[in-house]
Amino acid sequence: MSSQARPAQSGKVYPDAATALQGLVADGQTLAVGGFGLCGIPEALIAALRDSGAKGLTVISNNAGVDGFGLGQLLSTRQIRKMISSYVGENKEFERQFLGGELELEFNPQGTLAERLRAGGAGIPAFFTATGYGTVVADGKETREFNGRMYVMETALVADVSLVKAWKADRAGNLVFRKTARNFNPACAMAGKVCVAEVEEIVDVGAIDPDQVHLPGIYVDRIVPNAHPEKRIEQRTIRQEAN
Repeated sequence: MSSQARPAQSGKVYPDAATALQGLVADGQTLAVGGFGLCGIPEALIAALRDSGAKGLTVISNNAGVDGFGLGQLLSTRQIRKMISSYVGENKEFERQFLGGELELEFNPQGTLAERLRAGGAGIPAFFTATGYGTVVADGKETREFNGRMYVMETALVADVSLVKAWKADRAGNLVFRKTARNFNPACAMAGKVCVAEVEEIVDVGAIDPDQVHLPGIYVDRIVPNAHPEKRIEQRTIRQEAN
């Protein structure tokens, strides 16, 4: 992208999600998207990805949101060609497209998915794990015995673009995640060739204690403010009032 076409921004900070994705996303790309269920998902970036019209996408994410929200929006618009996931419940459109042969799925045990992303970010091409050996997960994959136990080889995951959600960032891109919203976000960020982080608060460099940084800014290329995310809850369970 030429300097004339580059969207206006200050350092790593972009004014909104659409501007941050301008010139970055394209048809046929592989994207890693952070979150677990609807916890810690980059809501604004997902909506901007939908509005970009990019199609034929392969998306690495623990799950695919719910119908009409999160990554579920991209299923509704048929922008996702393939999901590399762990949990595929809570989404009827996902189920319909998969069973209808319209959506490709590469299914992973949850820990294996996390380790594949971590390996991609660490530059490790593959690893052996006992998880999934002897099941359909291991079909077509190399297996090997170590110390009397059988293992299956899993390859690393690397994305063209990573979209993640954090609580706070400084202008250098150092990120702090809030509680369980950390989940898959750091691994997704590290596995991407380019990482865009959606954050609730942006502070000056030095305002975050170095010991409190969860992900160093070297992994983050662009930052988008979203001070008031929706933060939906998938399943709300409340205690019944006593009579």
